Amino acid sequence: MNSIFKPKLYVVFKQGYNWPLFKKDLYAGIIVGIVALPLAIAFAVASGVSPEKGLLTAIIAGFIVSVLGGSRFQIAGPTGAFIVIVYGIVHKFGLDGLMISTILAGLILVGFGFLKFGTIVKYIPHPLVVGFMSGIAVVIFSSQVKDAFGLQIDQLPADFTEKWISYFSNYGQISYDALIITIVTILIAVYGGKIIKNVPGSFFAIVFVTLTVTLLKLPVQTIQAVFSDIPNTISFHVPHFEWNSLREYIHPAFTIALLGAIQSLLSADVADGMTGGRHRSNTELVAQGIANIVTPFFGGLPATGSIARNATNIKNGARTPVSGIIHAITLFLILLLFCRWFSLIPMSCLAGILIVVAYNMSEWRSFLTILKGSKYDVLVLLTAFFLTVFVDLTIAIEVGMVLSAILFMQRMSKLSNIESVDIDNDILENYSTLPKGVDVYEITGPFFFAAAQSYKETLKEIAGDSKVLILRMRYVPFIDSTGILIFHEVIRDFRIRKVTIVLSGVRPEVRKALVECGLAEVIGNDLVCDNFGEAVRKATEELGKRMLFKG
Repeated sequence: MNSIFKPKLYVVFKQGYNWPLFKKDLYAGIIVGIVALPLAIAFAVASGVSPEKGLLTAIIAGFIVSVLGGSRFQIAGPTGAFIVIVYGIVHKFGLDGLMISTILAGLILVGFGFLKFGTIVKYIPHPLVVGFMSGIAVVIFSSQVKDAFGLQIDQLPADFTEKWISYFSNYGQISYDALIITIVTILIAVYGGKIIKNVPGSFFAIVFVTLTVTLLKLPVQTIQAVFSDIPNTISFHVPHFEWNSLREYIHPAFTIALLGAIQSLLSADVADGMTGGRHRSNTELVAQGIANIVTPFFGGLPATGSIARNATNIKNGARTPVSGIIHAITLFLILLLFCRWFSLIPMSCLAGILIVVAYNMSEWRSFLTILKGSKYDVLVLLTAFFLTVFVDLTIAIEVGMVLSAILFMQRMSKLSNIESVDIDNDILENYSTLPKGVDVYEITGPFFFAAAQSYKETLKEIAGDSKVLILRMRYVPFIDSTGILIFHEVIRDFRIRKVTIVLSGVRPEVRKALVECGLAEVIGNDLVCDNFGEAVRKATEELGKRMLFKG
């Protein structure tokens, strides 16, 4: 249990926590709280829900993950990656449907953690991650064009193509005030942090633009026009649902869980790279799961770790998960004291911030690099990208995972082969040559279902004049059930042809599989050899027995 779930905060306090560490965590936590503020608001609004839900997510999920998580620096909350899936769930199932999907996703994440899937999640192909993250960035950008240009479109279509058709149909309604605000916001968000140190550009952009719009009374749409008054209280709510409709939420829940697992572990890995630390991946998944189970009951959204906020946390001197707790407290105080002012924020300002977020998460450099690489990687990348943009994120992840697995198996099967061995280049211990009638072939690569049929065809073609056949298996790391079935057929075929099989260099894992399925006994336990010298002796003995029997 301790190896699966052992929070870093517990480790920190056990090792000793002191005032100098707290001062560094306090400063970093306040700064990252300020950084998280505009992003939490923007992510909530872009997801089709009111701004305080983004803040509640950052507060509650951020607190839980910092207390229970497996990373010293993880800052959890709503992220841009969830905008597409959350918007789709809210549009289709409403807020209660979003709550149920998020809670189910939390349960799945906890299951991932206790099943020790933390390491497995890391093996998801990079082209797949870049593909759907770039697709999400394009979708986020396209969803913000309406507010960025101040277009008066009552019901924006959910479909990507229809959305752009709607934009071009209403281009005559462009509000130049909104467009200027969007451009100013982008410029401040990008360059403001470089001018005013330790104050994030997005925060400065919201404050400056909101004050300017309010004082000058510019005719642009604000949050208040869309969401009315924003409450500054936290309430508990239990979603209404029927058990027979629960299966409808499995797909979106799985998408949230998988996306959350990928992003949280990726951000924890980046933090490790920046600090030389080492996070506990399974503990992190359990903590993320608990956060996503609890947060929806208080009006929150799906949550996961954020690379940008983690980096800000580290760069401002954070040392322990206490900084994440302070980040949550900072946002809670802001919610209590300044929530009423959020309604004055222009929608075009949030659009500008989200356009910057979309650009940052697009990973266009990685996208172009992968396009220059392997055709398999390009196929996975483009499939994930286009399915995310034109179909659905859930479909993109599912198809991308299956396609990646199929292509991986195809590539592995090409590495698996059987070939005749040039004995002159082998060490035969006490044997300089093999007796006539003994041939040697080497199997290279895993003996698994993707390569098994090829093995079967090749094995049946060889050993035309052989009486004893040595199969070297030193480079066979494993054999699966399909491989065993095919091997059974091949052994039966060799028996009909009166060819004796001797296995050489069988690895312990492969030997165990052969023994458990009874194939070792069929071949002959004494003919399953650990090394080539022993196999040669057994082959010579078997050949001698044949000659004696014939004599």
